[in-house]
Amino acid sequence: MKKHVYIIGTLLMAIVLYQCATRKFINFSANPPKADVNSSPVVPPGQSISKMKLEEGMAISMIASEPLISTPVAMTFDKHNCIWVLEMQDYMPDTSAKGEELANGKVVVLTDKDKDGVMDGRTVVIDSLLMPRAFCLIEDGILVASPPNLYFYQLANDKVVKRTLVDPKYTEGGNVEHQPNGLYRGLDNWIYNANSPKRYRKAGDKWLIAPMQEQGQWGITQDNEGRIYSNDNSTNLNGDFFPPGLGLNNKNLKTKAGFNQRIVADNKVYPIRPTPGVNRGYMKGILDDSLRLNNFTAAAGPLIYRGGLFGPEYNFNGFTPEPSANLIKRNIITELRGNVVRGKQAYKGREFLASADERFRPVSLYDGPDGALYVVDMYRGIIQHKTYLTPYLKGEIEKRNLTQPLSCGRLYKIYPLGKKLNNVVFPADPIKLVALLGNTNGYVRDKAQQILVDTKPQAAIPALRQAIKSDNVLLVTHALWTLEGLGELIADEVLALLKSAQWKIRMQALTVSQSVIGKDSYKAFAGILQDMIARNDTAAAPYVGFVTNAVQPFDRKLADGILLALAKKFPKNNYVGDAIVSNLQGREHEFQKQMLALMPDTALAINKRIARTVIAIDDAKLNSDPALMAKYYPRGVAIYATVCKTCHGEDGNGVAGLAPPLNKSEIVNGPKATLTSILLKGLSGPVKVNGKVYQAPEIAGEMPGFADNKDYTDDDLAQVMNFIRRSWQNKGDKVNAPDVKTLRSKLATRQKTFTMDELTAPAKPEDAATKTN
Repeated sequence: MKKHVYIIGTLLMAIVLYQCATRKFINFSANPPKADVNSSPVVPPGQSISKMKLEEGMAISMIASEPLISTPVAMTFDKHNCIWVLEMQDYMPDTSAKGEELANGKVVVLTDKDKDGVMDGRTVVIDSLLMPRAFCLIEDGILVASPPNLYFYQLANDKVVKRTLVDPKYTEGGNVEHQPNGLYRGLDNWIYNANSPKRYRKAGDKWLIAPMQEQGQWGITQDNEGRIYSNDNSTNLNGDFFPPGLGLNNKNLKTKAGFNQRIVADNKVYPIRPTPGVNRGYMKGILDDSLRLNNFTAAAGPLIYRGGLFGPEYNFNGFTPEPSANLIKRNIITELRGNVVRGKQAYKGREFLASADERFRPVSLYDGPDGALYVVDMYRGIIQHKTYLTPYLKGEIEKRNLTQPLSCGRLYKIYPLGKKLNNVVFPADPIKLVALLGNTNGYVRDKAQQILVDTKPQAAIPALRQAIKSDNVLLVTHALWTLEGLGELIADEVLALLKSAQWKIRMQALTVSQSVIGKDSYKAFAGILQDMIARNDTAAAPYVGFVTNAVQPFDRKLADGILLALAKKFPKNNYVGDAIVSNLQGREHEFQKQMLALMPDTALAINKRIARTVIAIDDAKLNSDPALMAKYYPRGVAIYATVCKTCHGEDGNGVAGLAPPLNKSEIVNGPKATLTSILLKGLSGPVKVNGKVYQAPEIAGEMPGFADNKDYTDDDLAQVMNFIRRSWQNKGDKVNAPDVKTLRSKLATRQKTFTMDELTAPAKPEDAATKTN
């Protein structure tokens, strides 16, 4: 008996040692990890997984940790499956951000020399980067965003041989929390960004810069159809119903139906530890009775999982990290009628992954060559930038000694328990690369396409032409866009695919057709577009509107005929309406008259969408001269561009999901004490502007104040208020620095943000402003 007990004990010990050695953790939901609200010590890498609670049936491994890496914010794989990591080592060294200007960010390559699944080699490829926030491997080099610049570094044996400035204004405007990032290579061969109106593409030795729909805050991802997904700090998951290259032709059409939609409306989170260390933790409703965060407040880089390893129930799932709550959320996404995509949280009351370690900061998620889900953990105490850092959060940081250390960072991968992981090897043979375009792993398909487009092997072209005749939708999709990326796609191939019985193939053919419509083929394309309208193809209808723009240069009358027929067939469809308006740059008024003559009902969606754009154009003509505003209020213009524009828009008309309009706002044009109070201490919604009530989720729930930010003087705040009170169509009176100073003194003890009820109460705004709590 003793012998049997000994054997069993030995086996159990071996299992424990094996798990420690491979750094795996199996979820035991009956014994959740414990956390101390008053203490947040650094958990050694070998113990960090023991603090996690993971979805049953899944396993997690740590593949890299300090001292090998430090403050990672992004990662990627090269064609040899080596891991490249972007380190933002200069981010927030302390609560005052002292040392942020030292430019010690790096791009490093990690390798696994002993092939045990844990990285053990490190090579610094690029150093001395200032707050680097995104990178992307392409051809023989790497794009790196180091504000305000976007550079392309040509490499040879992982060493820089040449640096080219691609865009000196990559992060023009915005602050650290609201600057472009991502550099995500999309299905259509363009490189996309979150928080940016630009996309990029390498064409020989030249870099193309083109417009895109601006969306998201940190992180960007795509689904199998190439549709883009992102989020902002307080939203779970947003995304597009259409591929990102559509509808970009009319600068007067500021927002389009079907883009930057709320995919998952439920923003509830379920931390497994108290999370008082969030910026607004003192406000009612931010934390529950157990001091746990209620809703997203720092949603970060999402991932649409396409790895094919997790099983069918995980196909088309969206994962969103929440670093302030130390967790990763899983969402189940579904395609509904027509082009609509919606999702819901996978669980109630729990998360896919949560940690009891406050320093676990998952900021970005990725797929990989083995089908696993990869997690970038910045692993640090401070993640809130000083621009919005409240005194409350400063106190929490001091209370638990969260400032130091600054040199940690971890990478994990998650996969089904018991599943064997096999990295797909990308062959040199271009024919074998073409075969990988139909792989079940979306990362593998993307990477095979990118390698083919980057290396341009002519031997692959016949195989690609054969591949687009396949019944495998995924293979057809990637082969089609690979041919486009190589400049080898021809009109007849797309015309044939437009007649496919499979909607997913027709959808890709419609999207790519813009790149092949020419003077010899536009009539054939127009004929198919007209046929789609005649067949009442509801799913294709918005695409028909978008693509008709490519017919216009050759025959505007023919193109307008398609648009009018489309409007007549789908007059109540908002997506069709905006797709039509996307064709009308500079002639919106003229087309509006045609539409009203054809269909005089102004309540029809098509007429409302055109009218909305016409009104915006006419409104813009009444705006103040921006050059004059820059002359009078230079500091105000600069602050608005770096702090306010991201949420309120360049035109002051607000950004959906973020903030209401400032243009023609009663608040902006009202008593200066009201606006000054808001700028100093912030504002919580709902907010009424120009007769409309804005509240979450249409806008973020709160605007932070700047009373505690020492970077902005009384004169600075007065200037930015004067800028917005005299810009666009606003006519507010002047605010002086002494006005700000006086109110700042009265509000010195106040922590809570204002509500409009407080500020519009019968008492004077100054009286309401002095209420403290």
